[in-house]
Amino acid sequence: MKHLFYPSLVLAAFCAAGTSLGHAQQPKQLNVKKVQVSAPVEAQDVPALMDRNGVEFQPIDQVNWKEYPYKPQAAFRIAHTGKEILVNYRVTEASVRAVAAADNGKVWEDACAEFFVSPEANDFYYNFECNCAAKLLIQAGRPGDRPMADPAVVATVKRWSSLGSESFEERVGECTWELALVIPATAFFRHHLDTLDGKVMKGNFYKCGDKLQTPHFLSWSPIRLEKPQFHCPQFFGTLNFE
Repeated sequence: MKHLFYPSLVLAAFCAAGTSLGHAQQPKQLNVKKVQVSAPVEAQDVPALMDRNGVEFQPIDQVNWKEYPYKPQAAFRIAHTGKEILVNYRVTEASVRAVAAADNGKVWEDACAEFFVSPEANDFYYNFECNCAAKLLIQAGRPGDRPMADPAVVATVKRWSSLGSESFEERVGECTWELALVIPATAFFRHHLDTLDGKVMKGNFYKCGDKLQTPHFLSWSPIRLEKPQFHCPQFFGTLNFE
């Protein structure tokens, strides 16, 4: 979603205020299955690998803000190999757009799927935001200190999209697309992760499209804030890595 860069103290207060809004669902939990592989995983092979291992899709269906009621069909599934996180999205929506032509661009304005994750289950988190043409943005840090990843780091994340990799203007009409990412542990460029085995992380998954004909801001784990905002780690769910 649109990046709102608040000073850290302001954002902390804004997020804290959200905890008193209503009686929304509690943050979700998910077990992240470990899959055995004998060769490097390519992004285009992730859906079939997950099928073989019985990894199920989880809905991205939380409409947190009534001003944006549109809810495309969006889901994700996640697994890991010990050294890599595998993510597969499936989306059906009324239009698609992939204007961001390079990595670390404004991908959230396009048809975009996002994975935010805190390796230490605190307020230091990474955002992996990818549009439907597999252009990727990575940032990391705490509110107020969130540099973008170096292009060399972004390039280590393998990606595949069923819509290809070329940018395009908005295409109106129902479209179903899939996206897969292979995120190596080394992509967590401000941490040193020897293994993903047994890790307990916090995270959330999102579907957005700020400049689509029908903007929307969906999440997996619910968010209790007055206005659309994904950069609030206190609402992350729990990810238990086998």
